[in-house]
Amino acid sequence: MTATLTPPPETATAQDADERCDRCNAAGKLRIVLAGGGELVFCGHHANKYADDLVKITVDYTVEPDFTWRGSELIAKN
Repeated sequence: MTATLTPPPETATAQDADERCDRCNAAGKLRIVLAGGGELVFCGHHANKYADDLVKITVDYTVEPDFTWRGSELIAKN
């Protein structure tokens, strides 16, 4: 019999899939919360590309520490 190593259930989470960009599946850098309660995740490229539109629908957001989102400046101005 060959032994197979698998991670314990508590280390494999569904959250890992949530950390991918909803547009291209790259690593997520920005998570926005929508007024209706939904969430979207974007990579740095798409977060900045769509910043003008995203700030209009965002009620809360979280940015990775190593990423500067252009939308942060737009939200601060309003």
